[in-house]
Amino acid sequence: MVTDVRVPWNASRSLLPYLQQANIPYTILISDLQKAIENQTGQRPYRNRRSLSAYNYEVYHSLEEIQDWMDHLNKTHSDLVHMFSVGESYEGRPLFVLKLGKRSRPYKKAVWIDCGIHAREWIGPAFCQWFVKEALQTYQTDPAMRKMLTQLYFYIMPVFNVDGYHFSWTNDRFWRKTRSKNTRFRCHGVDANRNWKVKWCDEGASLHPCDDTYCGPFPESEPEVKAVAHFLRKHRKQIKAYLSFHAYAQMLLYPYSYKYATIPNFSCVELAAYNAVNALQSAYGIRYRYGPASTTLYVSSGSSMDWAYKNGIPYAFAFELRDTGHFGFLLPETLIKPTCTETMLAVKNITLHLLKKCH
Repeated sequence: MVTDVRVPWNASRSLLPYLQQANIPYTILISDLQKAIENQTGQRPYRNRRSLSAYNYEVYHSLEEIQDWMDHLNKTHSDLVHMFSVGESYEGRPLFVLKLGKRSRPYKKAVWIDCGIHAREWIGPAFCQWFVKEALQTYQTDPAMRKMLTQLYFYIMPVFNVDGYHFSWTNDRFWRKTRSKNTRFRCHGVDANRNWKVKWCDEGASLHPCDDTYCGPFPESEPEVKAVAHFLRKHRKQIKAYLSFHAYAQMLLYPYSYKYATIPNFSCVELAAYNAVNALQSAYGIRYRYGPASTTLYVSSGSSMDWAYKNGIPYAFAFELRDTGHFGFLLPETLIKPTCTETMLAVKNITLHLLKKCH
């Protein structure tokens, strides 16, 4: 029996009369979806978005703006920042990563952070930028941040799925996948979080190229996935944590995604997750659910988090950021700051946990 229908678009001319006629209760979440999209992608004053000296971290940025920002930091903060590319996307765009940390010793443990593996989840790239900003701005004044950047390197990939993210700005705000072409179907793209070589294309993934969870023709078929997997394999002895940022659900997930089983180092990972969500909640009272992805969210195969864990990275987490469905992928820019502020507390907590011995 239908008790309530949640209507996330301006449906007054089509769906609402039928709901009213049938006496079905409904809730309008977004009164004008098109306007909400245009508010995020529309033109802003030049200085508001583009000026690197006054870069605005409380708005969403296009791929071009993010890459200009990365290049600017590489030039102006060379003591802490080094920009490099791990490869090229399907459409030939560079896959840029920022290496962040004090060059205090030849070998240091590292943390990998990626955002934007799914194109429409714009709050992810916004957080990656926020993390870099906070690191650079508080390094001198915050003992915890200074400890993190002195003892660890951070590899930060603000936009994993560069082609898809660009497409979500220019063509389809709700695009999820990469933009690779399929020879047999007209549908574009592969789910970059179902394309990893770990229980590939099993439960929670689709073999059909037109589905949003299409796993691809074979593992690492997507050049973006292949490039990042190659980098992580090459540095797996150094990288101790893998953090991937998604939206939306307000969850902190750890392996496994592809099966119902307990990971060998469960107690250490679960403790890190518990402390992280408590730290996050301390900012604005937002409570995240946490636990194995398969039981906390759903079963999915071929994910980057499971792959990272299976390849020897002991702490592998996937964040599902705000919200729980009211705005969904269209999280307003007014919520970027609180979302990133609280998430920053969780990430710092996980990072500092890494620096302690956990038995």
